[in-house]
Amino acid sequence: MGPVRRLSLVTDEVHGPMSKRQPGTLRVAIATQDMKDLNAHFGSARRFAIYDVTREEFNLVEAVAFDDVSDENGKHRSEGDDRITPKVEALKGCHLLFCLAIGGPSAAKIVSAKIHPIKVPEPQSIQEVLLRTQIMLRTCPPPWLRKVLAQAGVTDNKPSFEDGD
Repeated sequence: MGPVRRLSLVTDEVHGPMSKRQPGTLRVAIATQDMKDLNAHFGSARRFAIYDVTREEFNLVEAVAFDDVSDENGKHRSEGDDRITPKVEALKGCHLLFCLAIGGPSAAKIVSAKIHPIKVPEPQSIQEVLLRTQIMLRTCPPPWLRKVLAQAGVTDNKPSFEDGD
């Protein structure tokens, strides 16, 4: 496997990189080729844009780049190399993974790393993905997202319909 490059944002010289997730924040990874759009399959993604998302805002935390990726058809350029495990390792700590497609074995590795994969049917801007995630957080999250939020320690301060309010 070729080298993995990580670009982390630094707020200033005093605080260093923003690697720790703030409490109440959902960490989201987006498969991308260009850092502008969700436009890649998991195996063929050259980059993953990693954002922290809350109801109010989203911030780019890190960009992870890979030199050696699978083809869109799932075939590796050279046999015998595991290109999936390094990607899963690089995404540990994320709660959601958005991609155009992901194969069964890759999805199983992602799920075992406590990351929920979400297949999106067609390319769209990263901003659209993040805004839709915020809308889900602000309104009534679907059951799968409530489970992810609970595992992430994100608590809901809003009254729910079940509370009788």
